[in-house]
Amino acid sequence: MTRRALAAAVVTAAALGLTCVPAARTVAQTPAADHPAPASSQSVRASVWVTTADGAQRLQQQAPVDFHPGGSDLTTITVDPGRRYQSVDGFGGALTDSSAAVLSSLPAADRDAAMRELFDPSQGIGVSFLRQPVGSSDFTASPTHYTYDDMPAGQTDFALRHFSIAHDQKQILPLLRQAERLNPQLTVMATPWSPPAWMKDGDSLVGGHLKDDPRIYQAYARYLVKFVQAYAAAGVHIDYLTVQNEPQNRKPNAYPGTDLPVQQETAVIEALGPLLREASPHTRILAYDHNWTTHPDDIKTAQQMGEDPQTDYPYQVLDSPAAKWIAGTAYHCYSGDPSAQTALHDAHPDKGIWFTECSGSHGATDTPPQIFRGTLTWHARTITVGTTRNWAKSVADWNLALDPQGGPHNGGCDTCTAFLTVAPDHTVTTNAEYFTIGHLSKFVKPGAVRIGSTNYGTTGWNGQITDVAFTNPDGSTALVVHNENDNPRSFAVAVGGQSFAYTLPGGALATFTWPKSGALTGKLQQIPLTGATATSSPAGQGSPQLAADDDGTTRWTSGAGQTPGQYVQLDLGRRTVFRRVDIDSGDNLGDYARGWQLSVSDDGTTWRTAASGTGTGQLTSVDLPPTHARYVRVTQTGSAGNWWSLADLRLYR
Repeated sequence: MTRRALAAAVVTAAALGLTCVPAARTVAQTPAADHPAPASSQSVRASVWVTTADGAQRLQQQAPVDFHPGGSDLTTITVDPGRRYQSVDGFGGALTDSSAAVLSSLPAADRDAAMRELFDPSQGIGVSFLRQPVGSSDFTASPTHYTYDDMPAGQTDFALRHFSIAHDQKQILPLLRQAERLNPQLTVMATPWSPPAWMKDGDSLVGGHLKDDPRIYQAYARYLVKFVQAYAAAGVHIDYLTVQNEPQNRKPNAYPGTDLPVQQETAVIEALGPLLREASPHTRILAYDHNWTTHPDDIKTAQQMGEDPQTDYPYQVLDSPAAKWIAGTAYHCYSGDPSAQTALHDAHPDKGIWFTECSGSHGATDTPPQIFRGTLTWHARTITVGTTRNWAKSVADWNLALDPQGGPHNGGCDTCTAFLTVAPDHTVTTNAEYFTIGHLSKFVKPGAVRIGSTNYGTTGWNGQITDVAFTNPDGSTALVVHNENDNPRSFAVAVGGQSFAYTLPGGALATFTWPKSGALTGKLQQIPLTGATATSSPAGQGSPQLAADDDGTTRWTSGAGQTPGQYVQLDLGRRTVFRRVDIDSGDNLGDYARGWQLSVSDDGTTWRTAASGTGTGQLTSVDLPPTHARYVRVTQTGSAGNWWSLADLRLYR
């Protein structure tokens, strides 16, 4: 446990070339305001909802917490509404054929209640994004897989005279229409698991390739357009469309799938783009729709088949002429990690990222509490927070509803879980995925924008606090926080010169919301440190550059006990004006400097002291008069057995 930084700051006016200089202050506050906001007659109040890893609390509203002027020595999540990233389409899952069958098995009143739990923004979690299979997937209730233009073996239908969505009229489309009534902001994405078998070289929905024939590419493109048009006529508009689910899954386990190399995907998209623009201009095409990295099993299968594994598949598609028809790329969770999304975004910043599939699962001997805890904690850090911090405009898990055996299904996964489990006695149980998505979908509205927030946890688990923040269209803020540690962790949330403290149980997931408020509006802007170089003494562990990477999950540390004279120094590359420096030790508790001195220089040789003080906690914010310098050095002046860590040095103007 740390204490508030109360150190006296020392400023030498002559050294700064000023005739009158107010004393610099050290306060644990955020960079969103010049100074802590004065106490008002009515403080800003944050609402809180929590789900615990043991399931005792499930999206349960807690007592609200109030913002107060100033900051905290605790690990501090600094929310910065001035830093804006991707906009959001929505969060949800898939109304598979199996989900539709399970929900349709319920009596009308129970079915309506289950749909409200899923889609109603006030009575439920407000699911706002659906990924809809185009035809059959592994989660198909019938014993026979299907598409919308199946033909007897050896026959073709290039004119698509036999095209029909009659199968979906029975259960799927009525539920989709009900979902849109419950949440008019619902976004629907469609994905085929296989083209009709007559378009494939093996004449089977399971495995094989699309025939390499321009007539087939055109026929498949027209097939997909007819699907979009038929759904629109049935009252369900398709907002996004991919051309193949998991195109690198070359040998699906007894369920529809297609080995679709880059060259074939781009050929289909080039045929589809002009047709779709004419028939349904609001429907946009997404590429790839597969894992963050090519799965090792897919690489092995490709090599056995004599094919190129195409481990850079999404890059090849976005580098191709087909890219002009593509809005962005869709990802799944079954290989790699969400950082792949940021890597692709950095390479193609003009294209969006959508996360479109991840299923909970379980081992054969796992108990229900183990399944709930394991799914909640992994999905919270990897999917709820991990994908959104890596540019995802959507987050979609897999099935919305399954039976207690994880079915019905026809091939594929036999250990998958869903948002809801529907028992034969019509009992409906909410599972972990309901909450990991619900902590987003209930509070982060379509059109929201992710905003800046310091983050310390990793998707690979490091036992720290991880988070993501959004500004909603109405100006309100939603902050989702997950405690990766098994033990309770205390932290602060700071914005606009005010903060509150909170303690989250081990493994828990929480959402904090607060309204738009002038009291939380600040004036300072963070200075990008792109191009800045960092040095340290001692060399320590981890590059000192990690203290300048704007990433609280990485750190430089002294690697030894604290002794006077240890320092980290930034070369900003040019003379820069700033008014605040944040010295953030992150969530490595106790690794803060026991004493500190902030020095600045124009040439890296002649230094002047800007401020100094006694360290008392994880975050020390040093307010200064406008200060011009090229070099900034933080020197550790105390002594302690603890290592000294710097997760981030942040400068503000």
